[in-house]
Amino acid sequence: MPAPLRLGIAGLGTVGAGVMRLVQAEGALIAARAGRPVQVTAVTARDRNRNRDVDLSGCAWAESPVALATRPDIDVFVELIGGETGPARDAMFAALAAGKDVVTANKALLAHHGHAIATAAEAAGRTVRFEAAVAGGIPAIKALAEGLAGNRIRRVVGVMNGTCNYILTRMEEAGLPYEAVFEEARGLGYLEADPRLDVDGIDAAHKLSLLAALAFGTRVRFDAVQMEGIGRVRIEDIRHAGELGFRIKLLGVAQMTGRGLEQRMTPCLVPMASPLAQLRGGTNMVVLDGEASGPIALRGAGAGAGPTASAVLADVIDLARGNRYPMFGIPAAMLADPVPAVVAAPAPYYLRMDLLDRPGALARVATALADAGVSIDRMRQRAHEAQTAPVVIVTHRCAPDAIAHALAAFPATGVVMGEPVTIRIEAE
Repeated sequence: MPAPLRLGIAGLGTVGAGVMRLVQAEGALIAARAGRPVQVTAVTARDRNRNRDVDLSGCAWAESPVALATRPDIDVFVELIGGETGPARDAMFAALAAGKDVVTANKALLAHHGHAIATAAEAAGRTVRFEAAVAGGIPAIKALAEGLAGNRIRRVVGVMNGTCNYILTRMEEAGLPYEAVFEEARGLGYLEADPRLDVDGIDAAHKLSLLAALAFGTRVRFDAVQMEGIGRVRIEDIRHAGELGFRIKLLGVAQMTGRGLEQRMTPCLVPMASPLAQLRGGTNMVVLDGEASGPIALRGAGAGAGPTASAVLADVIDLARGNRYPMFGIPAAMLADPVPAVVAAPAPYYLRMDLLDRPGALARVATALADAGVSIDRMRQRAHEAQTAPVVIVTHRCAPDAIAHALAAFPATGVVMGEPVTIRIEAE
């Protein structure tokens, strides 16, 4: 029997404890598939005495992540601490320098320091695997790095944050405003300690930047992701979208164009009949569009102890099998430094605004749109009793610059009150 692959796990929260349970419950199956036993020999966490409902009796306790990362009795350092700096970053580089392979679920660390980590891993002759960092149990990283390795990837699209998808779904199903569902999600423990990571789109943008690096052979450029969260989506927008045949999703899109790499994580309207619109609750979906393969849709649980622990163990088993390749699919020195590009492709847009209830108000708005090169496909004025009238407009396909020009012209009309809500419609 080959020697066991020995793991050191840093972080025993939901995911770390889930990995421990999976190794202990499915040890024989994992060994059969890995070709050798897999065992956890040492662990560390912030609180040694916390009850985690998992058996740690066979594991040594390290006093810090760095101490764990450099132990001679581990082969793979499993980093499940989180955070883009601090102990997670220090321990990962220490593990590589000590000749350990690394498995991580830390999308923030990789999004900010991915190229430096990939370079350090190759210099040490080690590898870093991170399936669990993107979309929970969905094998999106493996699909890009292996299954679609013979393809030139045209586009990556997806819903990648289960909390945002839960909030938008719950708003629609219960007819509740954003603020009420936000507090509900907080009470259920769905939000990160810093909720902005979820609702501002930061967590999902981390994931998109990693997928884009793999898909297009570039360095990770999280700083170039065009990002907008779901905080401005009102219950009225959810209702209007439904009446128009759409649902609102926080949608990530990455594609390489002649102008550079587009990466955006923003609310979009998607057709009600599309697979993306059917995602409810915390479900995620990633669509990978290859020139030879065509679109490949991967759907599943985007978070949680089981799905994320499953992704961690998939990486561990690959290492046990000796399946090794560069962190982002090609050597770090070959990764291009992409030119960031903002979206320029035409699309229809949803506009919601409040107009002064006076004769000619709609005509002024229509003129401002026409002067910017934007034509109206559909327009609805809602019933009202106040001095302002809520109006919803769906445009024909137009360039983002044209919409921006129209928005800039609205104040001069004297009839548009407040800031209009503008959401791109992704019909394809």
